[in-house]
Amino acid sequence: MIRSISTANKETQSGHMVNSDRSSYVYMIAIAAAASGFLFGFDTAVINGALLFLRQEFHLTDLQTELAVSSLLVGCLIGTIGSGALSDRFGRKRVLLAAGGLFGASSLVTALPHVFCQFVAARFVAGVAIGIASVLAPMYVAEVSPSRIRGKLVSFNQIAIATGVLCAFLTNWALSGMGKSSWRFMFAVAALPSCAFLLSLVFIPESPRWLIKAGHPKKALEVLWKINGPLAEVEADEIRSGLAEESQSLHNMLTPQLRRPLLIAITLAVLSQITGINTVIYYGSILLRDHGGQNNASSAIGANVIVGIVSFLAAVLAALIIDRVGRKALLLVGSAGMTLSLGLLGAALRVTPPPTLLILLVVLFYVAFFGMGLGPVTWVYIAELFPTAIRGRAMSAATVSLWAACLAIALSFLALIQLLSASGTFWLYAALSAATFIFVWRFLPETMGLSLEEVQQMFRHLTDEQ
Repeated sequence: MIRSISTANKETQSGHMVNSDRSSYVYMIAIAAAASGFLFGFDTAVINGALLFLRQEFHLTDLQTELAVSSLLVGCLIGTIGSGALSDRFGRKRVLLAAGGLFGASSLVTALPHVFCQFVAARFVAGVAIGIASVLAPMYVAEVSPSRIRGKLVSFNQIAIATGVLCAFLTNWALSGMGKSSWRFMFAVAALPSCAFLLSLVFIPESPRWLIKAGHPKKALEVLWKINGPLAEVEADEIRSGLAEESQSLHNMLTPQLRRPLLIAITLAVLSQITGINTVIYYGSILLRDHGGQNNASSAIGANVIVGIVSFLAAVLAALIIDRVGRKALLLVGSAGMTLSLGLLGAALRVTPPPTLLILLVVLFYVAFFGMGLGPVTWVYIAELFPTAIRGRAMSAATVSLWAACLAIALSFLALIQLLSASGTFWLYAALSAATFIFVWRFLPETMGLSLEEVQQMFRHLTDEQ
C-alpha cells in the first residue's frame, strides 16, 4: 500500500496532536530557511534595472550585456553542483550558513568594480551562493515539514523569491534617479537582508532526516518531537526504515526506481526555465524600453515593479491552494496560461507603434501563471521525489539542469531577438510552454498528501508495474 497505516493514523490525529505552539515552530523554521529565497530573488532580479546603467558605464555590447547577466548563472551552476554532496556530508544548516555569508560578501563586492571583468567575477561569487540556496532551502523545508502542509511550507521559498524580486524592482526604481552610478547602490542594498538571514539561521535546527542519516538519532528525535509531538517516534521509525531501504541507491542513482523521478525532476526543472520567465526577470527593463513603448529608464524600471507585485501575489495564491488542489493541477493551469499569454505577447510585439498597455498586461498574465504554477511547484515537486539518502545529490542534479537551462536563455535572448524578432522569440517560448503542459499531463504523478517515504513507495509501485 502506498499510504501506510501509520500515516493514516497521523492524518486522523493531526488536528488533535499538533497544537498551536508546535505549528508555530514549524512555520518559524520554514520561514527562516526560505528567507534565502529572498536573497535568491533579489540578487537575480536586481540586474534588471542595473543593466541600463551598467551598459552606460561600461559601454557594453549585446554580448557583454548577456555576459553581465550570465556570470551569475555560471556561479549558480557551480554552487548547485557542490551543494548536494556538501549538504549530505555536513548537514543542511551548515551549508546554508555558508551560503548566507557568501550572499553578504558578494553584495558589497559587486558594488565596487571599476572594470567590467571585476563585476563579472563578483557576480559569479553571488551566483555560487544562489546555487547553494536554490537546492538546500526547499530540500530543508521539505524534510522538516509535516506532509499535510509540506506543499505550503516549501512554497514559502517561492514567496520569498517573489518578495526578493519585488524588492529588487522597488530598489531599482527608488535608486534610478541617482545617475549612472545607481547600479552600485542597487547591489549593495542586499548586504542588509543577508545579515538578517544569517541571524535567523542560528535559531533553526538541523534537518531531522539528515540527523538520523548521520547517526544522531537523539537530536533528530528532539527536533521531530517539536514538529510532530507524540508522533515523533513513528516518524523517526519511518525515516529509519526508508534509509535502510535506500542504502543501496547511494551506489547507483540510475537504478530503475530512481531513474523515473530523476528524469521527471530534470525535465521539469529545464522546462521551468526554457519557457522564458527569466527574460522578464533579467531583461524586463530593456524589453519594455526597447520593444514595449516605455520612453526612459525610470518608466521601464517602474513598470517592472508591477511585474514584481503580480509575481508575489501569484506565489502567495499558490502557497494557499497547493495542498488543496494538488501539484499537477497547478502545473497544468499554469503552463496552459503561459502558452496563451506568450502567444498574445508575440502578436502584440508585431504591432507598430507598440501597444504599451497591452504588452504590459500580457506580461503580467504570463508572470502570474508562472508564479502560481511552474515557479513554486517545480521546487516543491523536486524536493519531494527523492530518498533521504541521496536527496542532496539528486536535487543538485535537477537544479544544475535548471540553472543550465536558465544560463542558455540568458545567453541567447538578445541574440534570438536579432534572429527571430521579439515576437518570434516569445512564440518559441509559447511552443515550449505547450510542450510543458503535455509533459505534466502525461508523466507527472500527484504527490499531494503523501509523506516523503510514501512518495518513494509510490515510485516503487510504478516501477514494478512497468
